[in-house]
Amino acid sequence: MAPRADGLTLALPKGRILKQALPLLRRVGIDLAAVWEGEHDRRLQFELPPRPGGPVAGGARVLLVKPVDVPTYVEHGVADVGIAGADTLGEEARDLYEPLDLGIGACRLAIAEPAARPTPLRRGMALRVATKYPRLTLNHYRSKGIQPEIIPLFGSVELGPITGLSDQIVDLVESGETLRQNNLREVETILYVTSRLIVHPASLKLKQAPITALIAALRDALATDGPGSSARTAARPTGSEGTA
Repeated sequence: MAPRADGLTLALPKGRILKQALPLLRRVGIDLAAVWEGEHDRRLQFELPPRPGGPVAGGARVLLVKPVDVPTYVEHGVADVGIAGADTLGEEARDLYEPLDLGIGACRLAIAEPAARPTPLRRGMALRVATKYPRLTLNHYRSKGIQPEIIPLFGSVELGPITGLSDQIVDLVESGETLRQNNLREVETILYVTSRLIVHPASLKLKQAPITALIAALRDALATDGPGSSARTAARPTGSEGTA
């Protein structure tokens, strides 16, 4: 689907990442406060008025969607740009561009196992791994010469090894507190995860001026955070491995 011809459409992830993204977006002239009442507001689409002199000079439409669905809306041209985590981009291998690492939503995709029942890895071994990320998980274990049985779980992945369903899990870890409370230990990091600005390839051509302005404004906003800013300016397809 081709992008709509008028102002930009942004797909933003609901939840924790949106909370972290709002101050950054506000700094570049995209302020949802005027049209959105916060996390208790159940509306999923908003129209932002034109704001002369900024990246949304012609106005913008904002879609609030589940984080895992952001790349789908951008890939199909419903949204011009979006914010998505490196875990989702690496797992789904979408044909999109990611001109900036926004540095928000930092966590890691890691392997964990019962602290009292470690599983030494060796080539050719039988291994059951529960995860929401079958592609990234399979690629990682294959690189070690292991062909695991992948058990897809989309709820509390930590229950996999606790109940004996799996030997290990691969899941997102932020503080590690959930692992500790369930007597699991982190074994290895597969991917360091932050959230990226993603862009539909056709939008980059059809709406070059506002998208370029948005990227530049976000880059400048990130740069003011100092030397630790994680902005990355080289656009690349998200289908490549190692998107962190």
